[in-house]
Amino acid sequence: MAGHDRGPAGTTPERGHGSARGTPRIGDVAREARVSSATVSRVLNGTSRVSPELRERVLAAVHDLGYVPHGPARALAMRRSHTIGAIIPTVDNAIFATCVQALQDRLFQHGYALVLASSDYSFERERRAAGALLSHGIDALMLVGSDHDPQVYAQLARKRIPYLNVWIHHAHSEHPCLGFDNAAAAAALTRYLLELGHREVAMIAGITAGNDRARERVQGVRGALAARGLGFGPGRFCEAPYDIEAARQATARLLDAASPPTAIVCGNDVQAMGALFECQARGVDVPAEMSVTGYDGLDLAGHVQPPITTVEIPSAEMGRRAADDLMARVEQREAPLRVELGTRLLVRGTTGPPRRGALAPA
Repeated sequence: MAGHDRGPAGTTPERGHGSARGTPRIGDVAREARVSSATVSRVLNGTSRVSPELRERVLAAVHDLGYVPHGPARALAMRRSHTIGAIIPTVDNAIFATCVQALQDRLFQHGYALVLASSDYSFERERRAAGALLSHGIDALMLVGSDHDPQVYAQLARKRIPYLNVWIHHAHSEHPCLGFDNAAAAAALTRYLLELGHREVAMIAGITAGNDRARERVQGVRGALAARGLGFGPGRFCEAPYDIEAARQATARLLDAASPPTAIVCGNDVQAMGALFECQARGVDVPAEMSVTGYDGLDLAGHVQPPITTVEIPSAEMGRRAADDLMARVEQREAPLRVELGTRLLVRGTTGPPRRGALAPA
């Protein structure tokens, strides 16, 4: 940008190093991007709409120059920090990583930063994480599910901080939510097994205490079975952590029963992989002797052999739309109270008709 990027007193800052005093300023960014300082402020503060082309130029200049806005001063002036918080149950599951990456990418495009915490499925840890994020001045908070310590909601209300529950959709929710109907998706998966002829169905669910998503998946499976006059036989329902080894142990108990099921519905794909591995270790043919299903649509679930039949959830779309929703709330633009996203049943190699004595599909 020679000839267009002269600093104070005729000096020319070196590209990527800012002003003559060593710290790039907003004027340096404006010259680098060939826009006004006011345009730079609008991009960084999100106070009005800027064309995508101008926004990209400004953000590229910010990156190239290493410009860091003076956060405390800007937050005081705008009463915003341009920081969004997110608390997820765990960082040890790729499905949450996909959502968070999409969330962060969309926020970055609009000049926002993301601060992440995990709760390990603990209400106490989530409450403490929320308090820490709020004390650092976040503008909004993304939570997973709608089961939360009432103190979390109270803190958000007291500080007037916008929030959004993702991974869940309730038609009459009083809380802003963006996600899908876990019960309906699990019910559709179960009906598919019933249509194949399965009547001896077992379930390895996630831990339902404090986890509305796991609880509603159980409700969906139970409801679909009940609609056919069926239920879980003795010992055919258990809860286990979302862990391969725990799922293997639960599967071993099902296989050791006097009358094993013909299908195992798992609370997520990690559990389904554990169930599949245990069957294979014991020489149980999947799906000829046992059908196994998962939930989430992890990439890895499509690459094991045989690939796992599962419910695919729109985790990346959810992250992007959560970012848009939270930014709209921070900027006091209109945002819907409830948004429902779709899921998709992926029929793969771990499901087939039952091996013995099945009734004809109803």
